[in-house]
Amino acid sequence: MSTKYLVYTALMTAIIAVLGFVPAIPLPIMPVPIVLQNIGIFLAAILLGRKYGTLSIVVLLLLVVAGLPLLSGGRGGIGVFAGPSAGFLFMYPVVTYLIGLVRDLYLKRINFIVLLITTVVIGVVLLDIVGTIIMGLITNLPISKSIMLSFVFMPGDIIKALIASLIGNIMLNHSRFKQLLK
Repeated sequence: MSTKYLVYTALMTAIIAVLGFVPAIPLPIMPVPIVLQNIGIFLAAILLGRKYGTLSIVVLLLLVVAGLPLLSGGRGGIGVFAGPSAGFLFMYPVVTYLIGLVRDLYLKRINFIVLLITTVVIGVVLLDIVGTIIMGLITNLPISKSIMLSFVFMPGDIIKALIASLIGNIMLNHSRFKQLLK
C-alpha cells in the first residue's frame, strides 16, 4: 500500500466519521434511525474503489468496536454490532466492496448513470433489505414485516445515492482527481 492511498483511506474514514456527527433521524416505527453516513460509504466505494474504499470502512468499524462514538447519534462500542443496526453495519464493507468492484471494472468509461444504478441496486436495495432483515431477526420481527420496513429507508437512501453518484462522477471525471489516482 502506497503512502498516497493510505492517506486517501484515512481521509475517507475521517469524512465518514464526521458524517456520524450529523444527528440521526429516529423513526417511530423501527429502532434503526435514518443516517447520513451512507453517503460516505457510497463515496468511499466510488472514489477509492473496492480495495481502499472497503479498507476505509473496515478502519471506521474497528474504531467503533474500540469504543469511539463515530456512528450517528454518538454511538460506538462493540454493543452496536449486537443491536438493531448490526445488519447495516456488517453490510457496509460488503456494499462498499461491491460498488467499488463495479467502479474498478468500469473506471475508464464510468458515468453518472452507471454509478447511480450501481449505488441504488447495491447501496440502497441490498443494504436496506439485508439490514432490515437482520434487524428483524434481532428484534423478533417477521421477515416479511422487516422487508416492508426497508422501504421506509429507500426514498432517502436513493437521494443519498444520487448525491454520492453526482459527486463521484464529477470527481472521477475531473483531470485533477484523475492525476491524484495515478
